Amino acid sequence: MIKKLKKFTKLSVAEKKPFLEAYLMLGIMRVAILTISFKRLTRALEHGAKPKELAKLRENDLKMAQHIGKSIARASVYTPWESVCLVQALTAQKMLQRRGIAGVFYLGAMKDEENQGKMKAHAWSQCGDNIITGERGHESFTVLSVFGWK
Repeated sequence: MIKKLKKFTKLSVAEKKPFLEAYLMLGIMRVAILTISFKRLTRALEHGAKPKELAKLRENDLKMAQHIGKSIARASVYTPWESVCLVQALTAQKMLQRRGIAGVFYLGAMKDEENQGKMKAHAWSQCGDNIITGERGHESFTVLSVFGWK
């Protein structure tokens, strides 16, 4: 615990603020996933969004989106609750939308050959051509749904 606090104190103010926001939002999104229907969680989003229509980002927005993605990834390691891909994608959506940065998040599935062919799911978020959360292994999944925000 002391090592974690020391790591946190070494962060710059510009890194601490989004880290704390991401940490809190990860918790809020985890509770929301457990207590609210997915349909209601995504009601304000554009289902079936066309990623190419949302692809035009200013350089500053892209840098901010990447910074938010790093903050979410960093914070998710330290949460005492499960902060996997869907929690991270929804957290990114909220944090980016709050800043007026457009993007999409994807829900995908694939057969898990290592687990008797059962289905495996993944979620990832993207701004422009850049994946913000859930990049690892996303290309192996078949996209089932796309949700966008402007």
